Amino acid sequence: MGNAMSLPRIGLTARRRGVNQPNPLVESVALQATYSDAVDRAGGLPVLLAPAEIDEKRAASIVASLDALILTGGTDINPDLYGEERHPSVEYVDDLQDSFELALLRAALETQIPLLCVCRGMQILNVAFGGDLDQHIVGKPGIGQHGIPFGGGGTIHRVSVDEDSRLADVLGTTTPNVECHHHQAVDRVGDGLNVIARAADGTVEALEIADRDAWTIAVQWHPEDTAGEDPHQQRVFDELVNQARNRG
Repeated sequence: MGNAMSLPRIGLTARRRGVNQPNPLVESVALQATYSDAVDRAGGLPVLLAPAEIDEKRAASIVASLDALILTGGTDINPDLYGEERHPSVEYVDDLQDSFELALLRAALETQIPLLCVCRGMQILNVAFGGDLDQHIVGKPGIGQHGIPFGGGGTIHRVSVDEDSRLADVLGTTTPNVECHHHQAVDRVGDGLNVIARAADGTVEALEIADRDAWTIAVQWHPEDTAGEDPHQQRVFDELVNQARNRG
């Protein structure tokens, strides 16, 4: 891959884990290795971004140090951010994580930095554009299995992608098999966002920003989970790194 300093710097939002959570003996900052592995295979340099209290200026400085940004999957977003009371199923809300990722997203949207939003990341994008979430889709009539959230088992299913979308071009297919594990989903779509993929049960699986020229992909599934075996999913990271390398 050459000198590490010459590699495109791909920011990945990590999260804090307390001593009362599984695995860490001390408080730590962590992210599933599948993300960094996929970026590494694509020829990028993964840069973990630890959540912190940041203002607009600091967020802009962080984004300016990167060549692309990935908003990763994670825990539930605080429903206060989209004006709803909390459903009993909502767990592990982290206001610091929410504010950190929203600040980075807004800074990224002010630039031409390539952007990939995964699962929670897509939900953050939708909330930032004024949309909201169905806080618990599990067990609702007509809704299929979407896996177990918070690191639980994933479900493989097929989604339908709009053939004219950037996502279809990147994946190389309009009917990819994807892995997901979530109990929430996009409900009201934010202003300025378009739905470009759905599951067979109608669940929104991908969004695009209508008027953003910079490369942006937002998916509800987890491409990093299967990218090591599925070239369609690895292509998402390959193209992100390619866009990061060639921007400007």
